[in-house]
Amino acid sequence: MEIGQKVKVYRLRDRVSADIAKKLGQVGTVKEFKMTDGSGVGVVVQFEDRTATWFFEDEIKAV
Repeated sequence: MEIGQKVKVYRLRDRVSADIAKKLGQVGTVKEFKMTDGSGVGVVVQFEDRTATWFFEDEIKAV
């Protein structure tokens, strides 16, 4: 994964809010990386509607 790369949300690992659940299947742009719990890296994805949230790397795929 690289910053600026297009990715698609293809799964959600945990229970999430309805707003985030709506992102399933959508394509967005990688904006930055985030340490999740000391052993993992999350990816901040921004969508066309200008919202952004982070996902685990195994929840998204490059488009």
